[in-house]
Amino acid sequence: MILDYHFCPLYDGYMKRIIVFRLATLVLFTAVILFACISSPAQMPETPPHDEETTDEEDYLLFALELPTPREDLPVTAFREIWTYLVAGRESALDLRLPISDLAYFGAEVDLYGRLVGVPNFQNIARFQGRKHLVASCNSRALSYFALLEGRPERDALISDLLAAARPYDGLQINFEYVPARSSEAYLSFLRELRAGLGDRILSVAIAARTRTLQNDVYDYGRVLPLVDRMLVMAYDEHWSTSAPGPIASMGWSQRVARYSLETIGTEKLIMGLPFYGRRWGNFTPNMAFIHSGIENIKEEQNITEVQRVLGVPTFTYEAPVAMTVFYEDEYSLSVRLEMYKGMGVNAVGFWRLGQETPAFWPHIALDNRQ
Repeated sequence: MILDYHFCPLYDGYMKRIIVFRLATLVLFTAVILFACISSPAQMPETPPHDEETTDEEDYLLFALELPTPREDLPVTAFREIWTYLVAGRESALDLRLPISDLAYFGAEVDLYGRLVGVPNFQNIARFQGRKHLVASCNSRALSYFALLEGRPERDALISDLLAAARPYDGLQINFEYVPARSSEAYLSFLRELRAGLGDRILSVAIAARTRTLQNDVYDYGRVLPLVDRMLVMAYDEHWSTSAPGPIASMGWSQRVARYSLETIGTEKLIMGLPFYGRRWGNFTPNMAFIHSGIENIKEEQNITEVQRVLGVPTFTYEAPVAMTVFYEDEYSLSVRLEMYKGMGVNAVGFWRLGQETPAFWPHIALDNRQ
């Protein structure tokens, strides 16, 4: 018997459900891709920018630090250049009295089509008397690969967008933290084209922290160095949201990053980055899936006696203690790190970001106009 499916109500209903399910799956998949490719520039990434680098758990020092006692007055450390990031929309954090030489205005970013979007309004920071730099970021490996492809019109358009957006600024900073390995040459030629197009304005890069030379490194300090005017080494996120708890930038790790940076970059173009922020970790992550026996184990362990139903679906609530660990920066830790960098020969420092710091820090840093 041959059945004409076009006139079968059961089959027709089944096919409609299949189509709806597939459409819903497509929408969900698209949403996931969009979320992965476009992240808010005001948020720190969940994985560190130095993700190719290994992190040593032991905070060993290359040389001893003289730590001031809590009763001592902290010193005032002077630098030739002091850079700070300012996120668009948080301009109220900018105090014109602060000792800042360079303001890095965050952040334009690359969209799904390789075009520059979210360029902040220059007039919002026009009152700042120091040098002003536009910061452009790309927070996806796939998008970075696409945007940097040589010979593509999208890359040419992005370079044109960047040069046009940077026109009122004193400089442009490229903050592409997720360039894939196969885009290494494209990244370097991208910087070379921007350097040629900027003329006498400053081209800087925010670059991943390193303690040693890595094989096939996209962010090879020696290769990037001749293409730019400044290199801000992001010496933070040694420990990050999904790592084990630990300092954002331990003193030992910071020493090793600074030593390698001075050896490979030198003092003229190097800016050592410091964090203003902290992080919190819990001793367990409660959000997860369970098989039925696992749910029954929870009910037994937590002595659950009452289960409710929401439209027939069982649910219960219980409380569990969570031990939290916090690492952060204050005026003491920042002052110690600044003194360490100064003693090593660092002439310029930069901070992520304005509005995250304790106001008690600022009396302990100054611009050295004699340098």
